[in-house]
Amino acid sequence: MEIFPMLFVFSAIIFSLLSTNTTSIQDIITINPRVSIKDGGSTLVSAGGSFELGFFSPGNSKSRYVGIWYNNISPQKVVWVCNKETPLTDHSGALNLTSQGVLVLFNGKNSIIWSSSNETSSNISNPVAQLLESGNFVVKDGSEEDSKVLWQSFDYPSDTLLPGMKIGWDLKTGLNRFLSSWKEPEDPAPGQFSFSLDRSGYPQLFVRNGSMAHYRLGSWNGLGFTGTRQLSTLNQWFRLDFVSNENEVYYKYELRITSVETRLVLNRSGDLQRFMWSGTTNINHVYYSAPENKCDAYNVCGAFSLCSADSPRLCACLKGFGPNSSTSTRCLRRTPLSCNDYQDGFKKFTRVKLPDTSSSWFDLTMTLEDCEKTCLKNCTCTAYANLDVREGRSGCLLWFDELNDINEFDTGGQELFVKMATSELGDIKTNKRSSMKKRVPIIVSFGLLVMGVLILGLVFYIRKKKLTVYMKNIHGNTEGGNEDIELLKFDLGTISKATDNFSDNYKLGEGGFGPVYKGTLKEGEDIAVKRLSKCSGQGIKEFMNEVMLIAKLQHRNLVKLLGCCVEGDEKC
Repeated sequence: MEIFPMLFVFSAIIFSLLSTNTTSIQDIITINPRVSIKDGGSTLVSAGGSFELGFFSPGNSKSRYVGIWYNNISPQKVVWVCNKETPLTDHSGALNLTSQGVLVLFNGKNSIIWSSSNETSSNISNPVAQLLESGNFVVKDGSEEDSKVLWQSFDYPSDTLLPGMKIGWDLKTGLNRFLSSWKEPEDPAPGQFSFSLDRSGYPQLFVRNGSMAHYRLGSWNGLGFTGTRQLSTLNQWFRLDFVSNENEVYYKYELRITSVETRLVLNRSGDLQRFMWSGTTNINHVYYSAPENKCDAYNVCGAFSLCSADSPRLCACLKGFGPNSSTSTRCLRRTPLSCNDYQDGFKKFTRVKLPDTSSSWFDLTMTLEDCEKTCLKNCTCTAYANLDVREGRSGCLLWFDELNDINEFDTGGQELFVKMATSELGDIKTNKRSSMKKRVPIIVSFGLLVMGVLILGLVFYIRKKKLTVYMKNIHGNTEGGNEDIELLKFDLGTISKATDNFSDNYKLGEGGFGPVYKGTLKEGEDIAVKRLSKCSGQGIKEFMNEVMLIAKLQHRNLVKLLGCCVEGDEKC
């Protein structure tokens, strides 16, 4: 906002009080408690001559108002009205600035018709009212060069949004800035339509007819509002700005090209019209008007439906949804959601105006993948989308319950992912689920292979453990001798099975230390087994010495020793 040096033009004020004709006072003017701007007297003109403030009557009306209009445009284009609900009935009005910095409008009976907010400080040494070149009428302390604005007309719009004006909320003071249409062409009192920023869910812009939604510009996506079709063209002329923090939430715009003028007007029909003109010609023309077509009317097709202005049917249910009966056009889900990550999926819709975000949830830091996962895990989540579509795409926007006011555009728009049962998706599956199905056989096969290897390893480990214990038993009983001889160590079960449990039918004979049996190993090899008698008196040491001796002997008349068995009292 541009601040100009202050000049006290007392001579002009005195002249205005004495003159019967209106006198325009250039540059900055101070208004003190002893001086008033009177109807039929002086007016304020901004330093660059763009705007003028004074008394006026709209059209053929005889009522008098204090307002601001373009100084060099004919017919008169009023952009702000101070006493729009309390008009003066004659030309006796006077606008005064008190020593506390409060603007007061009096009638001829010295009754207060209108006043600015009284929240300004009482410690103002030099209250000043100034009409800026932006069209903003401000009150500040003239004794300070960079004085804080104590009151400004931009905080109390009428039907016009000028560059630099804010639509939205001051969260600290609770101030809500919004446009109101005129009631009649000759009555600037608030009409039935308003243009405001709705803070429910994720903030979005609405035109309302009373309390009912009339037209929704949508939510902010980093470049503009999702319900604006001509977004790329608008960004060539304007710098759109949306701010949302702990102090305030608002939208405003600035001109990129200073050689043109513009204003956004909410007319009595509820249309938003953007006028543009060259500063040299001053010829106004409508650059943009909304609503543009039938689909712009709020939720004209109902929940879970898509409105397409170029389609002969205009309205159609979203894929996966259908009319609830032959006599109703209300769209309902055909297949209920399972609330299972792998039985629900998403259908992507492109070039659409995102649904009403009044009941949405958002996160500025999440990725689109995280957004999908969050929606899948919540049974009541019905759709998700990116919050910011600028390069890199970021943020998460989730919808719950019904999806309302979705429009399809020829160009522009945004991507919307709607949750539905996988059976409704047909061949359209998310890449993640298709990939998961391909990976399942591989994962199962690999798991079985690993399990088989582990089982084999466990078997070998157990056999080795048994063998180690068995050998320790033998070496322990032999007090560690003869480690250089390698013999097979048979377990008693193998010997018993080979000899049919030492059956007499298998008995070949009997020596001094015990019987000898014939036997057959499971590999088919015939063997002879000498079973040392328990009453032979031969100890383990003598037995092992005999075994080692026979193993070392090589003779044609001596049978080759294959191995031995020692378990407890049994020696073979």
